[in-house]
Amino acid sequence: MEVAKKFYGDALGLTQVGSEGSELIIFRSGNSMINVYRSKYAGTNQATALTWVVGDDVESVVKALKAKGISFEHYEMPDITREGDVHIGGNMKVAWFKDPDGNILNIVSR
Repeated sequence: MEVAKKFYGDALGLTQVGSEGSELIIFRSGNSMINVYRSKYAGTNQATALTWVVGDDVESVVKALKAKGISFEHYEMPDITREGDVHIGGNMKVAWFKDPDGNILNIVSR
């Protein structure tokens, strides 16, 4: 949980707003709350667990996250091209990364 706390708090810049002992940390992300909790199933989902819509500035957000040590995932998908770490399909830009437990997260333009 300490590793998750550093990742979500320091690397992603979310504000911790609560906790339940050593089992749950609650972060604020905009108008939403994110519960990060201990689970033996962490990282087993093979789909995106959490998405942030960041508008047209995906490249700048990727650059800022990379500066904090976050590595990005690259996927091959039909009708999707990639420029660096940003996948582009039509008007949508998206970049995927994982938290320390292997949960898939992403940022998207819309």
